[in-house]
Amino acid sequence: MGILTERDIYTKDVLNWKGVHLFHYQGSACSQKVRIFLNMKGINWQSHPINLARRENTSEWYMGINPRGLVPALVHDGLVIIESNDILSYIEERLPGPKLMPTDRESELMEWLRIEDELHYDLRNLTMRFIAPSQVFKRNKSKLEHYRRTGSGTVNGVADQAKAVELKFWESFLRNDGITNEQIRNSVGRFRESLDRLDSVLADQDFILGDSITAADIAWFIYVYRIQLAGYPVSKLHTQVGRWRDLLLKTDGIQQEPKMPIANLVIMAAWKLKNRLMRSSLCDIAHLPVTEVITT
Repeated sequence: MGILTERDIYTKDVLNWKGVHLFHYQGSACSQKVRIFLNMKGINWQSHPINLARRENTSEWYMGINPRGLVPALVHDGLVIIESNDILSYIEERLPGPKLMPTDRESELMEWLRIEDELHYDLRNLTMRFIAPSQVFKRNKSKLEHYRRTGSGTVNGVADQAKAVELKFWESFLRNDGITNEQIRNSVGRFRESLDRLDSVLADQDFILGDSITAADIAWFIYVYRIQLAGYPVSKLHTQVGRWRDLLLKTDGIQQEPKMPIANLVIMAAWKLKNRLMRSSLCDIAHLPVTEVITT
């Protein structure tokens, strides 16, 4: 579990914080997942927004809390927990509320969360190519160098390999001036394979593990909603996943979470229109048969 040691943390004041605190960003998929989880558990938590657009996540102060510079990060009574699925597990084990990670289905649940986690960079690829222009996300060499040298660089007291992976992603993004068509086709292929599997599971039940919502549904709902925004035709290619998504959209604690600010919707709509006119939409690049029309 991603509980940091005191050695990993440079912003020492958080070690004295009491209660539940969440560092998050409104448009972050992983932040959305944790916010839904906390709210469905009925846990009171203090909000600490970190603006990714302004690069607040790579400030010395925040990277002194999470040396990976990612959101979300949870602080509970002075303990710092990073990585969204580790945060879910920590909340389930240590905090009160309805059980959303049933122990009798633990192996299945963790398998679905593992698959979701492995698609994280694929989700990022689709987001950064189709939700807004790549220039919105781009980091120059000086910003990457700042990221490289800021924070402890350790997790659990040892050199953090995940930060190296993060740097590799951004170096590729800079070198290619964004996300390439090949990356998009590969990411769509991996999503399509996983969603075909999910579609089969949902053919005979309302939710991923049966008749009730679990952490697996929360995690996958956020991903499905995001790739749908990017232009992936969820309902056309995966009928049962589309039905499940619509069911979750009507659920208290979930329905308000994925909505985007008006300004973001305007930017996204303009960018998607340009891509359609240029025949460079997600469906065009990935050779999918249709484009899904959605309401946000």
